[in-house]
Amino acid sequence: VLGALESRGVLRRMSDMLEMLMKRMDILARLENSTDFHKGDEARFPLDRFQPAAGLMERIQAIAQNVSDIAMKVDQILRNSLLNGKVMEGRRDQCEVPRDPKYPDCAGKVEWMRARWTSDPCYAFFGVDGTECSFLIYLSEVEWFCPPLPWRNRTAALPSPPPLPRGQAAFQSDLAHLLELVGTGKESLSFMKKRIRHLGQQWLRAARRLQQKLKGQQRDQKHILIHIGFLTEESGDVFSPRVLKGGPLGEMVQWADILAALFLLGHSLRVTVSLKELQSHLGVPPGRGNCPLTSPLPFDLIYTDYHGLQQMKQHMGLSFKKYRCRVRVIDTFGTEPAYNHEEYATLRGFRTNWGYWNLQPTQFMTMFPHTPDNSFMGFVSEELNKTEKQLIKSNKVSSMAVVYGKEASIWKVGGKEKFLAILNKYMEIHGTVYYETQRPPEVPAFVKNHGLLPQHEFQQLLRKAKLFIGFGFPYEGPAPLEAIANGCVFLQARFNPPHSSLNHEFFRGKPTSREVSVSSQHPYAEDFIGKPHVWTVDYNNSEEFEAAIKTIMRTQVDPYLPYEYTCEGMLERIHAYIQHQDFCTTSSPPVPPKAKSPAMQSPPSPLALSPNATHLVWSPRPGRDPRAWPPLDSLQVWVSGTQHSCTQTCRLHGLVCEPTFFRFLNKKEVFLQLSIACDSTEYEMNHLYPAVAENVRECYLQKEPLLFSCAGHNPKYRRLCPCRDYRRG
Repeated sequence: VLGALESRGVLRRMSDMLEMLMKRMDILARLENSTDFHKGDEARFPLDRFQPAAGLMERIQAIAQNVSDIAMKVDQILRNSLLNGKVMEGRRDQCEVPRDPKYPDCAGKVEWMRARWTSDPCYAFFGVDGTECSFLIYLSEVEWFCPPLPWRNRTAALPSPPPLPRGQAAFQSDLAHLLELVGTGKESLSFMKKRIRHLGQQWLRAARRLQQKLKGQQRDQKHILIHIGFLTEESGDVFSPRVLKGGPLGEMVQWADILAALFLLGHSLRVTVSLKELQSHLGVPPGRGNCPLTSPLPFDLIYTDYHGLQQMKQHMGLSFKKYRCRVRVIDTFGTEPAYNHEEYATLRGFRTNWGYWNLQPTQFMTMFPHTPDNSFMGFVSEELNKTEKQLIKSNKVSSMAVVYGKEASIWKVGGKEKFLAILNKYMEIHGTVYYETQRPPEVPAFVKNHGLLPQHEFQQLLRKAKLFIGFGFPYEGPAPLEAIANGCVFLQARFNPPHSSLNHEFFRGKPTSREVSVSSQHPYAEDFIGKPHVWTVDYNNSEEFEAAIKTIMRTQVDPYLPYEYTCEGMLERIHAYIQHQDFCTTSSPPVPPKAKSPAMQSPPSPLALSPNATHLVWSPRPGRDPRAWPPLDSLQVWVSGTQHSCTQTCRLHGLVCEPTFFRFLNKKEVFLQLSIACDSTEYEMNHLYPAVAENVRECYLQKEPLLFSCAGHNPKYRRLCPCRDYRRG
């Protein structure tokens, strides 16, 4: 506070004590809620171990009293500051709120500050003292709602120095520093470091191969923050305690691989798994998160998850909106555009507990290529050399099956007795279900259960087995790819009807419909790998199931791993994203022309009818950027059927949907080029547009670029779909 430096220190100490209070309460709550404590297992947890709890409560009460005393002291300082301000500062409170049409929110923000400036200590940290001038200084220099004050010119802070020349990224050849960056203290971090070490030589060989491919291409080194939000204590971190008990590891597998790839590509990394570290790295001022950061964001990119995204929004104030274009969200199941756009999601019933962030949909990065609306991040699976592949083929036991699932709850699936009995007629069945002392009762007696195996022992099991069988859950994990890479056939159940947020609890609340694609436990394996490596059958049809088992036993299958799930494939993909994806300098979308306004004519379409007149293709034109990514000459425009999304439509033609190309289709002329008759053409917000309702000859263009979506279909519409070719695998 101006003229009272003491109060700033008090506020800092108050903030620290509040944090200490929260930690102590959290520790106490954990002690009280401890399962073993409630069991009264005195042999392992003697009662005197918990005697400090009473003393801890007294300390909490003492701290609470200190905080109360400090709050009163701060109020007193602020009141004195208000009383003395006019006398001591003279002209400092002679400020009037400027009426500048360029700053329409200024008066309203000043009014808000008058009423609420004491609601967050961060305002006092930035010098707000309750005077009009301090409000205007803050709103013009820290935030940007009011015009700069003329008399502040000579005292205002000097402009920031120009950024230092950016270094060039150089491929790394030693993972030791990365292992230090990951840190210690959690089982989840230990798991990730073990994985990085285990795959270390494959990563290094892949980095050398990519380096040769790029042939010395210049790459700017990026400063990258990796904040793994789901591992923070504030988010509950339910994963770390379950690492050694058969809990889900897919997210940690992916994060370990992301860390390895970013590091080997030569970028400068900071890794955090705590809220306090996040605040420190970002430059969050003391307080409750309502103020902007104390300095410009020192990171070019931030990789985080939904938990981390929420934490950043809570603590970055207005800076979150300013810098959110630098965020990449690791999102296992994906976020479709209809769920991402806050206003649209709220109006149309797509709002969930997640989603509604108004990010560019390609800022969300998925584990598998569920929808092209998001960026496919992926992970890696271990590669085998020729000798290892030959050894595996010669050692395969054609009558050995391994069940997918480490938790006993997976074995509770209804009707399993029927198909397991059939499988048991032909194969010896192995399980890897976690247990502490007694064999899980859910696992039938004829199954040989190995318990939870370390990764290398699990791989040895897969290398012997002929079949890896799924019970329908977990969805879309990394294990089936590992099994296929080790020469197993993956057998999974066909879902009829397909699972989605409309009919299945697991997907309810997730920001994705996935109405069509979740037709099996692992849609990627079904759609992009398929037979002979992947069989998808109806487990309720005993004849179909038995016939599949017989065929699989006599079918020779080589180990197979798609290139995109190799170390080199992931390095190449992340390199391409870092080089080409820029969400901070996107140009403004064209303004929809007003009805019957001849003054606003669209530029001519860069598309031309294909030679067989079935679709549109890119027509090379002078002045187009040859460095565009993806390349523009890969674009093909197809019209969907009424039952198909653009994702499905493109796949039917051997292509993939490319949402960045929607802007070339969103024009009235494109309907004419495709010989689609339109009695009317309207701009509206709808994730299915551009589209045509042919029965009434009404054409629709997209009003909101954030809603361009490859996902979604409706019997009323045929959609215009931007497709492109791709490298298989």
